[in-house]
Amino acid sequence: MPSFDIVSEVNWQEVDNAVNQAQKEVLGRYDFKGSKSEMEWDKKVITLLGDDEYKMNAMKDILQSKMHRRGIDINSLKFSDPEPAGGRMIRQKVEILQGIDKETSKEITQFIKDSKLKVQAQIMDDKVRVTSKSIDELQSTMTAIRAHHFKVPLQFNNMRS
Repeated sequence: MPSFDIVSEVNWQEVDNAVNQAQKEVLGRYDFKGSKSEMEWDKKVITLLGDDEYKMNAMKDILQSKMHRRGIDINSLKFSDPEPAGGRMIRQKVEILQGIDKETSKEITQFIKDSKLKVQAQIMDDKVRVTSKSIDELQSTMTAIRAHHFKVPLQFNNMRS
């Protein structure tokens, strides 16, 4: 029976490349000369440390543009609220979202059921598997899901016929 999986994944190598490019740009920019602003990445969370609100917003824009250029969806970045970091510095953490949470999985399955297509959707950990007798129905489901905006970026993989 034909099926495919709906997942939300990021390419970690591209994230690493984007963060490295953003760090280099922050170090080389004229408006950051003499500041203590920096960007750190520990493989799960990116930490932005800035002198003031202007530099924090500039680093955020640099990071988002580098991520976008490397093909990473901006919706997979979750920015926390800026917090004081001592010494008149501001810290902001950026979490990289991976996988589909339970609420979004339920929303996706409900959307598929409401679309009246002849497919079945089931939640499997952090992905949603969609099965049908017809590949055309599966492709129609993919088109409908792409047209609808969910909270997380979605990809389709593991297409089997």
